Amino acid sequence: MLIDEIKKHQNNRYPLLFIDRLLEVTPGVSATAIKCYSYNEWFFPAHFEDEPNVPGFVLVESMVQTFIMTFLTLDEHKGKKTSFINIDKVKFFKQVIPGDKLKIDARLISFKRGIAKGSVVTLRDEEIICKAEFVVALPDDLLSLSRAHL
Repeated sequence: MLIDEIKKHQNNRYPLLFIDRLLEVTPGVSATAIKCYSYNEWFFPAHFEDEPNVPGFVLVESMVQTFIMTFLTLDEHKGKKTSFINIDKVKFFKQVIPGDKLKIDARLISFKRGIAKGSVVTLRDEEIICKAEFVVALPDDLLSLSRAHL
């Protein structure tokens, strides 16, 4: 799935869209994306001029953007807004520098009542760069559920 199709499924846009291509997706199960970093990224000159590397928040955001594609590729959730509920067990093992190409593997563990839980691993040449667990909500689904109980 190329960038134009990714943008149909999720609401992130430049300068905060941090995946370049979806290599594989099994809706409701998993997604695999790639991100290629060049020195032209807006954050490299400030982080850091003498030793450029990708900020942790950018890596985390690329992981969650891949993760949300595991359920935003389901027809009934296409294009919906998402919100973080929890980020857990984040671990960074290696720096990411200009020229690196990362593969991001996301797995959906559960998806109930508008709340998705999952895990993500980011790799460079099969070496683990970082990993994390996420809980993400679909706010509109949660709102409709709460209205249904009134």
